[in-house]
Amino acid sequence: MTPMRFMQALGLGLAVSLALAGCGSAAYYLHVAGGQFELLRARQPIAQLLSSPDTDPQLKLRLQRVVDARQWAVQALALPQNDSYTSYADLHRPYAVWNVFAAPRYSLQPVEHCFVLVGCLAYQGYYTREQAQARADELAAAGYDTHIGGVPAYSTLGWFDDPLTSTMLAWNDAQLIGTLFHELAHQQLFVRDDTEFNESYAEFVEHEGLKQYLQLTPLPHDELAFGRRTQFVRLVLGARERLAQLYAQPLSEQIMAQRKQAEFERLRADYQRMREGPWGGYSGYDAWFNDGALNNAKLLPFGLYDAYVPAFATLFAREGRDWPRFHAAAKTLAEQPVGARKRELDQLRRAAQPER
Repeated sequence: MTPMRFMQALGLGLAVSLALAGCGSAAYYLHVAGGQFELLRARQPIAQLLSSPDTDPQLKLRLQRVVDARQWAVQALALPQNDSYTSYADLHRPYAVWNVFAAPRYSLQPVEHCFVLVGCLAYQGYYTREQAQARADELAAAGYDTHIGGVPAYSTLGWFDDPLTSTMLAWNDAQLIGTLFHELAHQQLFVRDDTEFNESYAEFVEHEGLKQYLQLTPLPHDELAFGRRTQFVRLVLGARERLAQLYAQPLSEQIMAQRKQAEFERLRADYQRMREGPWGGYSGYDAWFNDGALNNAKLLPFGLYDAYVPAFATLFAREGRDWPRFHAAAKTLAEQPVGARKRELDQLRRAAQPER
């Protein structure tokens, strides 16, 4: 996973079945319903594009790779066989949606948005950057830290036949196929009110599935970039942990604000040392630091998307690296009450083997 994908797709996995939800403002639902309708209307069957002499040859090549990878994922990874990602939509914009994250000034708990069909989510999605910014401005005016993340891909969790989008083609083939596995995993299993579970599960399926796929079908990918991504995530998660400990202390507003700022300055300094030291000047994550303020909301996607990946790796190993057994075990885990589910995930995470 390259820095471009990581920085631009932190909101990966948005459930746009929000359009069918039952609370919140009518204007928001009209916006989401309209955006989803336009996306679905732009779909063209991939089979027709592949057979058409008018389709760009490079596009044909990439579409065929998606078809092949999708068929493999159904057989090898036990992912759903349905009509999602059998069509293509050219969106004529850089992202499919923009997600708005918000958190209190001295907390890493996300501001959640709750809906009938998908439960509570730790972000709110918009089909235009302008409307996402307007919502972020409202939340900031109410005293929250905010962050906007562009999202090239999302899943409607099977409510619609999701298309492959032009925004996904900005990635290289390995990233594109990994994302395909991620989104199909959301259709395989989704738990209401548990973003950490859903995204960590899909992230693991993506990483392990792509690793297995690349062993059989070599594609251009950057192992060094993946290593940097892992190191960067660890750096940010370390800052999250320190901030969580800070916010739990009974400090005055002035001291809390000073120490919060000091932690973000430490994060920036730690990154600079890593960039100029082990990374030899590689600056691929500079944009993340330079795009808006460093605040609690900007750290939210890291905890949401990576928290329990090691736990699912342990579960996969425990189930003999058998995908149907793994999905069934994950489903059993998902059916537990939230407290029991979190405790078992924590146990699995503690049992995870450290990455070599």
